Amino acid sequence: MDMEQLQQLATDYGLRALTALGILIAGYWLARILSGVVDRALRARHIDATVSQFVSKLIFVAVLAMALIPALGHAGIQTTSILAALGAAGLAVGLALQGSLSNFAAGVLLVSFRPCRVGDYVDAGGCSGTVQSISLFSTTLLTPDNKKVIVPNAKIMSDAITNYSAMEQRRVDLVIGISYDANIGTAKQAIEQVLAAEARVLSEPAPLVAVRELAESSVNLVVRPWVKTADYWGARDALTENIKLALDDAGVTIPFPQMDVHINQPVLQ
Repeated sequence: MDMEQLQQLATDYGLRALTALGILIAGYWLARILSGVVDRALRARHIDATVSQFVSKLIFVAVLAMALIPALGHAGIQTTSILAALGAAGLAVGLALQGSLSNFAAGVLLVSFRPCRVGDYVDAGGCSGTVQSISLFSTTLLTPDNKKVIVPNAKIMSDAITNYSAMEQRRVDLVIGISYDANIGTAKQAIEQVLAAEARVLSEPAPLVAVRELAESSVNLVVRPWVKTADYWGARDALTENIKLALDDAGVTIPFPQMDVHINQPVLQ
């Protein structure tokens, strides 16, 4: 091989190397631009910073990898075997991390659609508690008795989510049983006075006191006042106690399950 051929070979490989380098540089800048655009778009929609950063980095790596394949091809490196190896490795990793990937996808949906937020009291994934944090793979709940429960995001998204803190107002549902001998009007008046005296009960929507059921041992009255969500449990407990005291003062008895036994005496002949 003479000098001219060596120069030609060096020129060819040099051009290929420069082309490959140019593709990598262009891919790098394109990856930075696209990842930045996605990150800003997600932040503009108030998506959690953890998710927006992860998605933007994922896009950056994906675009850079797409630029790397043609760059290697222009450099004279066979990419068929590399693609096959990457595909097999990706399949193996995907199968091994199937559960984690499902939790990650569910975490993205939780943060994106926000069925619950930090501080909300929810019933989700078979657990109840106040949401402490929502990460990419799990959600941490704090139960009323101060237990920390970590629930996989996939379990939360696969079931119904009840958010008790989503609305500003909640209705308190109480069922008060009075005896059949009691005066219904007197009982309703006593209950209505308790509702009027409770500052946490809202005037709108108006509270409801009505006869709901003629049960086996009692006449059941339904009591449905509305309160602010933050006042729910305090108002419920106070109303339950004060209604009992008011009915006692009004002479209205609250019956308990009972059974009347009739004994038939045999007739003596």
